[in-house]
Amino acid sequence: MKYDFESIVDRRNSGSFKYQQMYEWNPNVSKEIIPFSVADMELKNPPEIIKGLQEYLEDVVLGYTKATRAYFDSVINWMKRRHDWEIRDEWIVGAPGVVHAFFTAIKGLTEPGNGIIIMTPVYYPFYRAIESNGRRVVKNPLKNSNGRYEIDFDDLERKAMDPNNKILLFCSPHNPVGRVWTKNELARVSEICIKNGVLVVSDEIHFDFVMPGYDHSVYAEISDDARENCIVCTAPSKTFNLAGMQTSNIIIPNEEIRNSYIAENDKCGQFTLNILGYKACEIAYNSCEEWLEQLLELVHHNHVILKKYFEEHIPQIKVYDLEGTYLQWLDFRGLGMKEKELENFLHLKAELFLDEGYIFGREGSGFERMNLACPTKYLVEGLNRLKCALAEI
Repeated sequence: MKYDFESIVDRRNSGSFKYQQMYEWNPNVSKEIIPFSVADMELKNPPEIIKGLQEYLEDVVLGYTKATRAYFDSVINWMKRRHDWEIRDEWIVGAPGVVHAFFTAIKGLTEPGNGIIIMTPVYYPFYRAIESNGRRVVKNPLKNSNGRYEIDFDDLERKAMDPNNKILLFCSPHNPVGRVWTKNELARVSEICIKNGVLVVSDEIHFDFVMPGYDHSVYAEISDDARENCIVCTAPSKTFNLAGMQTSNIIIPNEEIRNSYIAENDKCGQFTLNILGYKACEIAYNSCEEWLEQLLELVHHNHVILKKYFEEHIPQIKVYDLEGTYLQWLDFRGLGMKEKELENFLHLKAELFLDEGYIFGREGSGFERMNLACPTKYLVEGLNRLKCALAEI
């Protein structure tokens, strides 16, 4: 079956965060323009999910609901089939989102004043999860080496040796720079963290998005020791555009760590998930694999189109190779604009709505993150607007 990745849904007045944000930035933007910012897709959901939920709603009672055997099986089978990762029922802890899981892990497994290590520039809720809970952000900046980001292991080891630094909040694949970490890189991270008593909370929400030529390794599969020293945060939300279902699968193999996490979760009164989220996850993992395969082709195609476009028309903007995620990291510093000048130019002149690099930390200043999970037609239209706006100045 060939899926529809050319049509979009009119999301104006739907409560969509990214559309409301776009109209706040520029109230006069044309209704034909889509934003390329927040990481949900400008694509229809898999039809199997829509049909499956419709059929489910015919007979279901929307009452208090716990995870079912069918739900657990769908998650376990997906991890084995897509990631060669064997997990157990008891390892799976439900969460309304991976961000919720970051907050819970930090509160339940560290003390106020402890340091949390992050590899910057990085997904901006990492900062909020740390700072809003009275912990310290400890930066281990990625090294930009000849146009490719790498982990600074010497600096990571120095930070990990500080006994006050308790968690590495790790992003794999990395958002926003698009790196898929190799097994050797993951093994080195694990070695450093285990030696120094640092727990790894691995955000792997994008682990189903890996581009041709790259392989993702689940952090917990690096070694037995790594498995016992980690929390792996996963979800169907990015993979199948289900963020609004607020259903994530947090995998915690170590019983002691899992019990501490659950104890903290209990303090918030969170004990079950959205009934339709459970079912949507089950349908997605059981019936939507071919949809994902075609989506991966679209994302890679859009990356190739975008890279060629900038090389031919706007070479001042550097395009980073996309190894994983559907989020393109772009270096706009060649335009010579300051942060707010660039932001205003994009929003008001080019009518191009991206995520500003500085929201990922100081190391992202002058960069932009662009969402490629959209019909190619709209991507090219956005690039043409940018080219024309630059020509005018």
